[in-house]
Amino acid sequence: MGTDLHAPLGQNRPAARRRSRKFSFAIVFAAFAVAGILGLSLYAMRGDDALKRVASNVPPASKPEQTQPPSKPDPNAAQQSAGMPRSDPNSGANIERTLTDDGSVVTKYTPRSRDGSGPVMIGTQRIGQDPRMAAQPNDALLENSPLGRLPIVGPGGQRPMDQYARPWSGARGTRIAIVVGGLGLSQTGTQRAIRDLPPTVTLAFAVSGNSLQRWMQEARRAGHEILIQVPFEPFDYPTNDPGPGTLLTKISAKDNLGRLHQAMGEITNYTGVMNYLGGRYLSDAGALEPVLRDISKRGLLFLDDGTSAQSKTAIVAKAIELPHAFGDLTLDGQLQKDAILKKLDELERIAGRKGTAIGIASAFDESIDAIRQWSEEVSQRGIEIVGISSLASESVEP
Repeated sequence: MGTDLHAPLGQNRPAARRRSRKFSFAIVFAAFAVAGILGLSLYAMRGDDALKRVASNVPPASKPEQTQPPSKPDPNAAQQSAGMPRSDPNSGANIERTLTDDGSVVTKYTPRSRDGSGPVMIGTQRIGQDPRMAAQPNDALLENSPLGRLPIVGPGGQRPMDQYARPWSGARGTRIAIVVGGLGLSQTGTQRAIRDLPPTVTLAFAVSGNSLQRWMQEARRAGHEILIQVPFEPFDYPTNDPGPGTLLTKISAKDNLGRLHQAMGEITNYTGVMNYLGGRYLSDAGALEPVLRDISKRGLLFLDDGTSAQSKTAIVAKAIELPHAFGDLTLDGQLQKDAILKKLDELERIAGRKGTAIGIASAFDESIDAIRQWSEEVSQRGIEIVGISSLASESVEP
């Protein structure tokens, strides 16, 4: 009987000991955990200079503040101070262009290190401008001069021609550019052109006009791409005088560049230069070359209105890698609406054969009425009216 009573008690003693050991281990583990937490708390509370610097983002006291010599203002400083530095898409590449014997250009891109360190934000929009800012110039694309603010190529190769261009669909259909010149000479004509012409029409401002800065801003807000119209010497000069500041074949290249820069400083936000008259000047390659070279260097295009059969613009422009274009047709040689509409139909036929065409007109009431009516009809025939910059033939890729 005793044996039966004591056997179960003896069998339960090992289990009790195992429970006791588990309980002891739990107590020890809990003690270590508490000690670890207390240790971390004490470490966080200690006067660690490194921790303080991280928390407050203050540089170490052992490193004195370094002063930098004054430098030119960075056009991207405002953007960089707000966050990640910004960069141009081409700032990470070396670009080499070679003109071949057949006149084509081979462009070679090779990688190079970007300036600075750390990540940068690459700006992708290179064509066009935010419509909300279209009346405001990009300061990075301007330089101050005694003759005004002149256009320049900006950081990373950004050109005024691209910044102020009117974007187009990119479709490879039939495209036509209409350029209406003489803006600024007549207040009513200028106001009508900006108000009534479709925003796809390019407007050219005569540098001898009035209130050009105000008209420029209104035209840009309305969505127009714009040019400046510079007077060049015609064959019958001085009997036919284009006006003050005319570029002349008999004066020095330096003086002609001064006149060009004075014209350029009248307004901003234009994609290029267009001639007013200039049959003699455009036929003189020696006089023309330094002027077109300066236009090219500043990231602009040149539009030849196409009225001079002896023009050397194409030869010089290709040699110096200048984006250029030629007018195919003067639309308002006969100042009647019906006659202008017939010219516009002829321009459409030219575009049908070539794929593109450029029409030139002036800001007369008859021209504005005809262009507006024709523009409404031509869109239904699958033809796109584009800014002149999209038809500028480039010797180089943008």
